[in-house]
Amino acid sequence: MNWRRRKDKTESIPSIEQQRAQILADMGAQLWTIRLERGLSLEEMVVLTRIPRRLLQAIEEANLAELPEPVYTQGLIRQFADALGVNGAEFSSTFPIGTNRVSLKPGWKMTVMGQLRPVHLYVLYIFLIFCSVSGLSGLLNAATLQASRRQNNQKIETQSAAQPQLIQSQKAQFQVFSKSPNSINEIQQVQIGVTLKEKSWIRVVADGKIQYEGELPQGTQRTWMASEQLTVKAGNAGGVMVSVNKQQAQQLGEPGKVKEMTIAANTRF
Repeated sequence: MNWRRRKDKTESIPSIEQQRAQILADMGAQLWTIRLERGLSLEEMVVLTRIPRRLLQAIEEANLAELPEPVYTQGLIRQFADALGVNGAEFSSTFPIGTNRVSLKPGWKMTVMGQLRPVHLYVLYIFLIFCSVSGLSGLLNAATLQASRRQNNQKIETQSAAQPQLIQSQKAQFQVFSKSPNSINEIQQVQIGVTLKEKSWIRVVADGKIQYEGELPQGTQRTWMASEQLTVKAGNAGGVMVSVNKQQAQQLGEPGKVKEMTIAANTRF
């Protein structure tokens, strides 16, 4: 009798993989929300973090199958959060990297049930080396960029003293050139972000080509872009939140209803 009770109690405790998936789903949703609030795309995050796009997307979608070992995944989460202006060390510390079970508590606080072993220290040592190399690379890049800016400023000051009218003309041309691409992108591109609060069938058509068609599970976040127009159709419109051009997400339609939405690139909100 007592053995059976102990067995039932043990089976009710989620496995470490299930806990990682649950925690990563919440962390990915938070990072996705912060990224949209900052107005940053995944391509821009690749430049800021030097992390491949597929890994950033896997973190946001809580896709553990696409991610490396837990200790490296924790490092990727830290870099992702730091690039968004969040305390990456504190944020990523809640992601479990050991093989021992953990007890989940409110506020993302965890207690590791076990002791560190030599293999854990070895992994931690590799992770510290990786962070040190990344930090040193960032410092070198920052110093190089600062020196380059200093040289450019000296050249501009010298040219301004010799040829003031020419410099003013070049500045005016530079302003027109720098503004034109953004204006074109704002008019000719449209972006739609989709978050599933419930499971739903989804079809996305960008510029007349089907980009995705199938059923997505609850908690999935996806982003699509098009030059002319985007069409999103959902089988359960009430469970689908849609964000157009990085605006606040809205519910696509009524629960259980089929709804289709088409957004042109020149549509303004």
